[in-house]
Amino acid sequence: MATIELTTANFEEQVTGSDILLVDFWASWCGPCRQFAPTYEAASEQHTDITFGSVDTEAQQELAAAARITSIPTLMAFRDGILVHAQPGALPPQGLEQLISAVRGLDMDEVRRKVAADQGGAES
Repeated sequence: MATIELTTANFEEQVTGSDILLVDFWASWCGPCRQFAPTYEAASEQHTDITFGSVDTEAQQELAAAARITSIPTLMAFRDGILVHAQPGALPPQGLEQLISAVRGLDMDEVRRKVAADQGGAES
């Protein structure tokens, strides 16, 4: 599956509608972003069960601000609609593969319990 362009119009739908969604926040003027792009695209072709999206931070400034992007490239991973990874910096191919394996291997029941506990603690 090729990388899809994410915008304010389709971001939420992709987050909630994808089992696993990886999101690359980038800009055309960013050298590390351009270096990471072929790695990200190759992974999208290899892992067809995962949705790979990209956000052009220049064209989607509102979305980048909502995601609190302060450095690019930033890679986010969502699983079952839950943000499970967010980290700035370009990854080498092996690093991206390790991230994909880690996201696939998550115990989502445990993740949901942690999210519920964190939300409960924040409300008290």
